[in-house]
Amino acid sequence: MLNVPSQSFPAPSSQQRVAPSGRNKVGLKPGRSLMDWIRLTKSGRDLTGLRGRLIEVTEEELRKHNTRDDCWTCIRGMVYNVSPYMEFHPGGEDELMRAAGVDGTDLFDQVHRWVNYESMLKECLVGRMAVKTSTVSQAQLNTEKKISPVNGLPTTLPALVLEPPSAPPKAPPPPKDHRPRFDWFQTESTVSVVVYTKRKIPNAGCAVIDLQDGALRMEVLLGKLSYLLHLRLSHEVEECISIQTVSTVGTVQVSLRKAAKVHWTQLGEPLDSHDSFLRRKDRAVYFRECTLVSKTDITHDTRVFCFRLPRGSHMEVPVGKHVYLKALIQGSEVVKPYTPVDSTLMPDSEDPTDSGHTDIFLMIKVYPNGVFTPHLDALNIGDSLSISSPEGPFGLRLVREVTHLYLLAAGTGFTPMARLIRLALLNLDSLRKVKLMFFNRRERDILWQSELDALALQEDRFQVEYVLSEPSDGWTGRRGRIEAAMLADFLSSPEESKRLVCVCGPTPFTEHAQGLVREFGYSDEEIHAFQG
Repeated sequence: MLNVPSQSFPAPSSQQRVAPSGRNKVGLKPGRSLMDWIRLTKSGRDLTGLRGRLIEVTEEELRKHNTRDDCWTCIRGMVYNVSPYMEFHPGGEDELMRAAGVDGTDLFDQVHRWVNYESMLKECLVGRMAVKTSTVSQAQLNTEKKISPVNGLPTTLPALVLEPPSAPPKAPPPPKDHRPRFDWFQTESTVSVVVYTKRKIPNAGCAVIDLQDGALRMEVLLGKLSYLLHLRLSHEVEECISIQTVSTVGTVQVSLRKAAKVHWTQLGEPLDSHDSFLRRKDRAVYFRECTLVSKTDITHDTRVFCFRLPRGSHMEVPVGKHVYLKALIQGSEVVKPYTPVDSTLMPDSEDPTDSGHTDIFLMIKVYPNGVFTPHLDALNIGDSLSISSPEGPFGLRLVREVTHLYLLAAGTGFTPMARLIRLALLNLDSLRKVKLMFFNRRERDILWQSELDALALQEDRFQVEYVLSEPSDGWTGRRGRIEAAMLADFLSSPEESKRLVCVCGPTPFTEHAQGLVREFGYSDEEIHAFQG
């Protein structure tokens, strides 16, 4: 029997992230939903064709299974028979067949790294790829450099040196160490940990702290990289955390209050991945249990869910970033990405929550026939849900010098735009105009319409226009779906402007909108697509 790794999410080697461009979806036959697939995997049916056996698979064997009815693929060293899953795959059979009989890890990562494939396909597991062993002959290892005869002298004698040897080249200077480092110090009542990032950092939002059961996990998010401290503290501390960031010199200081006034001789014992500096996509997604504290209706089918982090946790989700929600539904772990919003479109204060906690607001549309959102909607106040650290490629550098910001949103694709609008109007001195074109089916589907209208009246730089595909007879605004004609005036800007177009919505909308924007002369650097 093979030593099969745990199917929990995320597996230590998983790189489960969202591809920025999203993915195409196809219409599935009746009875082929995610819930139907979960029921099939629980039915006891043999989905591998091996009657429960696990085998080692060679590359030659993998290549043999490359047809629609006999399709094996490899993801991160594990081989799955995906033939039973063909009709359940939202991306269609053609996408799965691209990985038939070969290693499909790269294709998987390009489209949907965030999907919990270990849990989804655990009943389709065939086995592990056989490890190739590379051998080097002893003769190769023992080969010595031969010296050719010089002027007929034996090879054992040195050749005559006619010129003095040149001085050995100077060793190049050692490369500059860009790796962050940490230190710690204490007073009678506190212990402080300082991370020196060696670069400029934002004033807030780059440090995620989790203090649970005596273990301190401190992750500093540095663009595409992540620096992690993970320690079992040598003494008890209280759950309250104080964070101080100095952006210009790149330091993050976390102060903890000692449970007892004793002198610490060491900070603690290292845990997994302590003092590691990795690409964020190479680090496993980390979750903490958060508590539902409120639900607020926004429209007939959309609500704002407010989750509170544990008292020992601190996390600020930067503008444009998303988090993952994870829940166990009928025995299978389901993970979905959502972009946080503020409690309102333009909150009165920077931190409307209690100082001892961090609240996360998520505006989510509930689909009655969905898998995840009905489960989420059924949670009672006080119930818990797993929420990840911030993820996503968006960075403030994209909007730092923008003069004209154009936003194209469809449905709940408005959620990443909400905080971006506030950031732009309050913090971007160069900004001259923010224009939002908001697409929905009916008037009752428009999110925060009254707040958007009020902001447009109060702020000369902000403009909003609504487009409905199924309007009522009394609707006086734009009708239809996104097309080039309606974007002509919307995207117009002075020649000297620095412009950015942000797009978010269902995948077909996002891809079509990006194509239309390019037709108006916008470059790829001037277009950003959020995860829908």
